[in-house]
Amino acid sequence: MVKIKKSKKDDKEILPLDNPEVISETLSKSEKFISTYKNMIFIFFGALLLIISAFSIFSYLKTSQNANGQDEMFQAVYYFEKDSLVQALNGDGNNYGFLEIIDEYSLSDAANLSRFYAGASYLKLGNYQNAIKYLNDFSSSDFLIQSRAYSLIGDAYIELEDYDNAISFFKKASNENPNEYFTPSYLLKLALAYEKVGNLNSALNSYEVIIEDYKGSPEFQTSVKNKSRIEGLML
Repeated sequence: MVKIKKSKKDDKEILPLDNPEVISETLSKSEKFISTYKNMIFIFFGALLLIISAFSIFSYLKTSQNANGQDEMFQAVYYFEKDSLVQALNGDGNNYGFLEIIDEYSLSDAANLSRFYAGASYLKLGNYQNAIKYLNDFSSSDFLIQSRAYSLIGDAYIELEDYDNAISFFKKASNENPNEYFTPSYLLKLALAYEKVGNLNSALNSYEVIIEDYKGSPEFQTSVKNKSRIEGLML
């Protein structure tokens, strides 16, 4: 008997996607799902589009404000460095001061940095509450500048004789990326603030950190003297 060889084509498995009935059923389910949840789908994609649009607008505004704000800051910083602090804050009629930059370019990095300069200016002018306000509103990923801002806030609280808050901010300053250039001065301020509230043990500890870790600093000799003085008081 002659065997009839079955062609390979006849053995081919029909996949679901090749089956018209399966395709029809799948489309029917999809249409039913869309019909049932169409309002939710429209809301979702509408919200997504709104978020994308808002982010694009925000990015554009921030880029534009950064460029304009940086240009405006040049003259304000010049006045700050000359200690012409009123002009630095309020401008000179032709150029913006830090306060106007903060208002006009609020989304920009220039506005953020202007808060630091405004706080430092108010501190020099003896307006300690405004100094604290603007320095508290400032934030930076640059540890050196951020620790400087904390220290200036501490200085303002010292002037207001609010020693507890001064201690809190001098601690923040000294703990923010410790380094040989600035940390010893923050620790010295911290120690003196502790002395103001009669916490001699904590003051002594701050002096000891300077003596042990920052021997080459200008604050070293002062810390050695103050440590001896406090040890005499504690006998």
